[in-house]
Amino acid sequence: MKTKGFSLLVATVFIIALIFTAGGPAASTGKAVPSAASRAESAQPPAAREAHPEIQEAVASLRRAKEHMEHAAHDFGGHRVEAIRATDAAIHQLEECLRYDKD
Repeated sequence: MKTKGFSLLVATVFIIALIFTAGGPAASTGKAVPSAASRAESAQPPAAREAHPEIQEAVASLRRAKEHMEHAAHDFGGHRVEAIRATDAAIHQLEECLRYDKD
């Protein structure tokens, strides 16, 4: 039962990370309409662009979530500690993704 709960918790953390990193809805024609910020970003040379902004935003979101969990009023039967561990693991994996891209 504890393993099943932990697995559910890990899956929830990853789903939340994906929700925070998902792009906005596409236009009705099925083609995404670039925002002014993305058009300005694409005008910059490749070296000036932020590498993988979606992954970096996911890491930032997970760090904020971890901070909230660390300051929670309850232990929630040990699930808070497990959620913090799962969040640490998710952050580590995303940071590894970014390091792997640089290699």
